[in-house]
Amino acid sequence: MNTLSENRPERSDQARASVNPFHRPPAASSCPASHDGAGLWVGWARHEEEVKQAQKLRYDIFSGEMGARLNTPVPGLDVDLFDDFCEHLLVRDASTRQVVGTYRVLTPAQARRIGSTYSDMEFDLTRLRSLRSRMVELGRACVHPDHRHGGVVMALWGALASFMVRNDLDTMVGCASIPMLHNGVVTGAAAASIWHQLSQTHLAPIEYRVMPRLPLPVDELAVDGEGCPAEPPALIRGYLRLGAKILGAPAWDPDFNTADLPMIMRLSDLPARYRKHFLGGV
Repeated sequence: MNTLSENRPERSDQARASVNPFHRPPAASSCPASHDGAGLWVGWARHEEEVKQAQKLRYDIFSGEMGARLNTPVPGLDVDLFDDFCEHLLVRDASTRQVVGTYRVLTPAQARRIGSTYSDMEFDLTRLRSLRSRMVELGRACVHPDHRHGGVVMALWGALASFMVRNDLDTMVGCASIPMLHNGVVTGAAAASIWHQLSQTHLAPIEYRVMPRLPLPVDELAVDGEGCPAEPPALIRGYLRLGAKILGAPAWDPDFNTADLPMIMRLSDLPARYRKHFLGGV
């Protein structure tokens, strides 16, 4: 596989080998920040403080908003052992410089170094082995509540698409979360409903199907119950518009209070209008 482009930060092997989330020396090169014309700045985290800002946003949303039980070594930050192996993409409000959106990206080389992806812990990904050499994992996606109007997500996706092309990568996978908390009650009915709907329309070919390690008991849950929303969350709807597919039934993540759908998105499946928007017709 090609080495990672010098248009984004690259850290030393010593830093990569450490699982200390704050062992992050200055980047050897940097990704120039860019403005998207909508008052947003998008770029890759280059040092410890920028990663901490992303982890703070993640904590506020996952713990404060979703009620997740985070096993973090640093109070007020969402930190896990994958963070030090990932690149962290940030969107900031250009006027306040506040981080308002983030993704973390685990490259194939770093997945080999740590020994797995986060998704491997939730699913048996054996059938994806032929894709791994050009496959990145996206994770910990979140957007500040005041900025959930689409602009932040489009900025993130544009930067991700460019990153993929620069580095000769073609596949993105990850766990798309469906909150289990509905009207103050933990229930899997909404997730079951969404799974049954999407399994009829957006299921990946059988050769790429994966199995959850802790399955959500979708067949035992009411899928047409009163008040159960059938519409997927906005982020999942966005993935589907980009040509993403569902890799199989959802896993249950009791710590995050979510049902996690395994998803795959390949650049070759990107619809023409999004290919032109993100890649200039590449």
